Amino acid sequence: MVSTHNRDKPWDTEDIDKWTVEEFKPEHNASGEPFTEESSFMTLFPKYRENYLKEVWGDVTKALNKHHIACTLDLVEGSMTVKTTRKTFDPAAILNARDLIKLLARSVPLPQAVKILQDDVACEIFKIGNYVSNKERFVKRRQRLIGPQGNTLKALELLTQCYILVQGNTVAVMGPHKGLKVLERVIEDCMKNIHPIYHIKELMIKKELEKNPELKEEDWSRFLPNFKKRNVARKKPKQTLDEQKRGKEKRVYTPFPPEQTPRKVDLQIESGEYFLGKKEKKLKEIQEKKEKQDEMKEVKQKQKEKDYEAPEETVRENKLLKKEKKEKKEKKEKKEKKEKKEKKDKSEKKEKSKKRSSEDDEEKHKKKHKKD
Repeated sequence: MVSTHNRDKPWDTEDIDKWTVEEFKPEHNASGEPFTEESSFMTLFPKYRENYLKEVWGDVTKALNKHHIACTLDLVEGSMTVKTTRKTFDPAAILNARDLIKLLARSVPLPQAVKILQDDVACEIFKIGNYVSNKERFVKRRQRLIGPQGNTLKALELLTQCYILVQGNTVAVMGPHKGLKVLERVIEDCMKNIHPIYHIKELMIKKELEKNPELKEEDWSRFLPNFKKRNVARKKPKQTLDEQKRGKEKRVYTPFPPEQTPRKVDLQIESGEYFLGKKEKKLKEIQEKKEKQDEMKEVKQKQKEKDYEAPEETVRENKLLKKEKKEKKEKKEKKEKKEKKEKKDKSEKKEKSKKRSSEDDEEKHKKKHKKD
């Protein structure tokens, strides 16, 4: 059979943009007949969204009536349903309506959620709750995606031209398909402990490279940054730290298994409890219970006695008495000083008199020797 792929196609001209999504109009439905079957979708919503949905539901019905789609809000069951009518002509409209009620259930505001009814806007709800088991770590990583004062989210929205909303265990994203694909990778990596800043840097470089028409057909890998993993020193587990404190040596490997731990029966045989009769065993258990009770009584008694201990009383001091005491102390100190001075003076006088008497005796002795 002759191939037909190289044949001329006069209708396929260069001025046609093959990537544009044309609006689906009633004329495009050639048959003009209603759908053979009614298709419907239902989603549940949390209780905290009930009041908001009540207020907004009128606008939701108006937006969906333009596409000939019926919607109902069940507050008893806590659900929203969307279904096709006999006037519905666009088969994709029901899928857009399904995405609309999903976004409303995930706390996306109505003015933003209504944009999903446009043909060039897609949406995705990513579940991030199962990536991390530890709750504290999950909260930290989710906060890392939002960033300080929501700066990382704003940067990602500008670079991907998408709307992002982080709510609980999900991330709702709206925008073009290309942006959704990029954000899926960013969100997954963020929950796997890779910071979004690396992706933001990469996206910024790609955006600048797109502006240059010369680099359209070239490889961009040489321009993109290569971030290497660093082995950061992590905290040691508690067991190893305790062993270091105690000064335990590392266990030496031996091919032999460890000694078998004694059974309960073996311990009873060693203590002689195994050979006791039933009555004796009961008596022993009663004695042990009594001992434990006595110990607990003593502990509780001490705790009770603590409540009845008299607190230390703060004594009020009279200012006038304080002055009198100070004056008395000063007088005593003066008296003591005077007495000390008098004693010193007396002792000095005695020493002087002794010295004089000794000098006089020496002179007399010398005079006697001279006469002799």
